[in-house]
Amino acid sequence: MRAFNIFLAFCFSASVAAAQTIKANPPVKTNTTVNKPVVKSSFENGYTVKAVIAPFKNCWMYLGTYYGKNKILVDSAWFNNNSEATFTGDKKLQGGIYFFVSPSHTLLFEILMDEKQQFTVKADSAHLEKLTITGSADNEIFAAYTRYLSEISPKLNALPQQLKTAKTAADSAVIAEQQKQLNKELTAYRQNIIDTHPESMVANFFEAVKVPELKTMPVKADGTTDSTAGWRFMKEHFWDNVNFYDNNLVRTPFFDPKLDDYYKYYVSADPDSIIKEVNYMLLSSRTDKDIHHYLLGKFTDKYINPEIMGQDKVFLFLFDNYFSKGDTLWLNEKQRKYIFDRAYSLMANQLNLPAPQLDLKDSLGKTVSLYQVKAPFTFVVFWDPTCGHCKLEVPKLDSIYEAKWKALGVAIFSVNTNENTFEDWKTFIRENHLNGWYHCWQTKDERLADDKAGRANFRQLYDIFQTPTMYLLDADKRIIAKKLSIEQYDALIEAKLKTKTKESSTQ
Repeated sequence: MRAFNIFLAFCFSASVAAAQTIKANPPVKTNTTVNKPVVKSSFENGYTVKAVIAPFKNCWMYLGTYYGKNKILVDSAWFNNNSEATFTGDKKLQGGIYFFVSPSHTLLFEILMDEKQQFTVKADSAHLEKLTITGSADNEIFAAYTRYLSEISPKLNALPQQLKTAKTAADSAVIAEQQKQLNKELTAYRQNIIDTHPESMVANFFEAVKVPELKTMPVKADGTTDSTAGWRFMKEHFWDNVNFYDNNLVRTPFFDPKLDDYYKYYVSADPDSIIKEVNYMLLSSRTDKDIHHYLLGKFTDKYINPEIMGQDKVFLFLFDNYFSKGDTLWLNEKQRKYIFDRAYSLMANQLNLPAPQLDLKDSLGKTVSLYQVKAPFTFVVFWDPTCGHCKLEVPKLDSIYEAKWKALGVAIFSVNTNENTFEDWKTFIRENHLNGWYHCWQTKDERLADDKAGRANFRQLYDIFQTPTMYLLDADKRIIAKKLSIEQYDALIEAKLKTKTKESSTQ
């Protein structure tokens, strides 16, 4: 299974579409008792999970696991008239948290897969307090925890609603104290398992989900509380109990959210800060390819088309330091091509780098050169006169240019990306009065000539996969912003001018 969510196949989903797909085409495996004989797995190399799960009879059920945010089906079995089935295979399943899935695609309850994968599960889906697992020490501990949760969870889940409907402050205080005590009890239960079974998978997982706790807030020299101490403590100790070489973490429901929380709350959005963090994790996980590939895939997915401007620099770091150095054997050809093509499209248009030169033709065939445009800011817009979104955004751009940017000396360098729309292009410019802009395009023959000569054209140099695509350049033609909204560009120009005015006044 690959780490790239955009290419992930065979995901379990509670959606109707996914449910219908599985129901219409139930997986027929060698471990079923309907069409094929059961394969007896090797005790050392395979797995055999005998299950008795009431009230399910004469139906397909599934065994699944987690993979980051996804739920993956890994096996299926036919439950007979006695609610019995055997999930078996001649190769061990990868370690982690697994779960049983009902015929209606409801996740029933979880189990563990550690080194010992020969055990028996007995359960009633309506009475998990009676769950028993025999033949696996880790699962016996985990089953006891599941039974405990079946008792405490209803109490914990009911308290938030009780808080909402509390009539007095005193009632709220009582409920809050109950909530505090139950959480304390749950934490103590987990800690007891950590203390009494420190080598177990259960203990390792409980350690990994721990939240660092600063017992006493430090006081600054002036006697006031250091309000940032809690944040610093969390960041410094967030991963204290996590081993980035533990492959089992990949197949849990908590590791991926923990990663997301860390990068959301404790890592600066600055790409250099992110690069430092992701590189540490990737280097730490290098000895175990499963979690290493998962992390590399997760970070690639997150930063290959980032939500925050400039963070594609993180993806280029991953490309330069991992993918381009041969860490690609685990990818299929489609994935590999996408990653390499994306990297080549981003290399030339990073923030704070000089914008690639553009020497294109205007409607009269005269060359228009980007670097010959002299202006404190140059706004470069790539658009298609037949594109519906462009027909809305380009006139809006002209409005702000006429109302504000023109007086500020901002130049607009406009590129028609559609080589088949010469007349439509000229008509759009004329009818929308796009005056004062630098208008240019590349003909089909010129593009073909670039292709034949192996030269990158503007589409690759400026990462043009959709229109309109816009860039803001400074007076030296360095890229200071890209792929923002027109309103965001306007605010940025205003902020830059204010900063420049303030600096001039202090000199």
